[in-house]
Amino acid sequence: MDALQEAATACVGCDCDEELAGGEAAAGGAMEAAVRALLVGLGEDHRREGLRRTPKRVAKAFRDGTRGYKQNVKDIVQGALFPERGVDKNTGSAGGTGGQVVVRDIDHFSYCESCLLPFSIRCHVGYVPSGGRVVGLSKLSRVADVFAKRFQSPQRIANEVCSALHASIQPAGVAVAMQCWHIPLPENMKCKSSQIWIRTSHSSRSGVFEGENSSLWNDFLALVKLRGIDMEMDSHSAILPWCPLTPHDEVPPCNGHAKGATNGSTSPRSGSTPSSMVSAVSSMILSLGEDPLRKELVVSPQRYVQWLMRFRACNIDVKWNGFTLNRPGEAATDHGAIKSEMHLPFCAQCEHHLLPFYGVVHIGYFGNGDGKGIDRSSFQALVNFYGCKLQVQERMTRQIAEAVYTISRRGSIVVVEANHICMISRGVEKIRSSTATIAVLGHFLTDSCAKASFLQNIIPNITHGGNMMEL
Repeated sequence: MDALQEAATACVGCDCDEELAGGEAAAGGAMEAAVRALLVGLGEDHRREGLRRTPKRVAKAFRDGTRGYKQNVKDIVQGALFPERGVDKNTGSAGGTGGQVVVRDIDHFSYCESCLLPFSIRCHVGYVPSGGRVVGLSKLSRVADVFAKRFQSPQRIANEVCSALHASIQPAGVAVAMQCWHIPLPENMKCKSSQIWIRTSHSSRSGVFEGENSSLWNDFLALVKLRGIDMEMDSHSAILPWCPLTPHDEVPPCNGHAKGATNGSTSPRSGSTPSSMVSAVSSMILSLGEDPLRKELVVSPQRYVQWLMRFRACNIDVKWNGFTLNRPGEAATDHGAIKSEMHLPFCAQCEHHLLPFYGVVHIGYFGNGDGKGIDRSSFQALVNFYGCKLQVQERMTRQIAEAVYTISRRGSIVVVEANHICMISRGVEKIRSSTATIAVLGHFLTDSCAKASFLQNIIPNITHGGNMMEL
């Protein structure tokens, strides 16, 4: 791929030429050097096309994703409190006595402090005004974003948002409820369960929302439930770890109200972790203004490297075990011979930002007319082979199509549908965006009816399609 092609397929919204001043430039340079060390550890050549600017892109993505360390809640809320008296001057007067204001469905991304991978947040914030003042509604989202853009855990971010809002706007009380989704391990994406994403719910409350029998807290949950969101909270800690890279015996205590994580997580695969890569990640954390020795972050560089090593460059060739469906040049006139395998799940790593992208692959090919075809497990192995490495979706689609074409010489067609974390966890923040790519070879190129027949059979899959938050 030449430089022009790389620019055409680069992730949308990447602005890697921003000017950094003074200490930021030095920190950025340190981060880029650390990313180059990671690429070398993965067996990649950081000088090849497609990876040349990856260190700059990754550094910028991490800076965007942790910009909350340099933001102050008081600066956001200052000047955004407005007089709005209600029926009297008592507590809650701005909305009537005991009234509350709730902003729902605030979408954010944060970085998991246990493994340094992004996770999705859907936040619901409520407060009861006091002193005849209300706060600008957008400020509730912006305050939540300050704490989301840091290395976090679900319960901590709920607590910090609640405390910050209570201190800055001085209401009668604040209620925060959060639903969080963590990307699973690649092997767990092969399961057919609709709960492949690790999901957990957490809450925090202050003032008039506190207490087991708080009617205002019940009102808050009812207002959230009007959106079809069930945020009934349990008062016990999660049984399973929130982060899939955290062993089951490392479940941290939870001081808030948490609904146990729903996952099929397994402990990370054992094996040595290159110390040079771990040191590189620790230097990245330090460059972002965090303390890599903070107890919650001490093991995080090792877990992050364990994740990356799942996508290590591999020279092993994929084997098809002697499958032969058709001879080259055989006519393709029978549309009934079209075979397909739909919704083959995958998880790959974007080589531009070292962030995951995941989704499903649909494969079509011409059979030999006897009703037999390649079994699904062989296609899943093929998808995994091309997915578990540093990739771009366009290349992965073409590679799978070419591999299938080597077996069915009459034609192959591949459609890949994916969600890219790099599109939604950094500056672009297109929360519900998804990407579809298609590669067509052989008779599918010349036979429009055959191509249309395959495409019409791709049925939307609610489990793997749509977006990660299972809306």
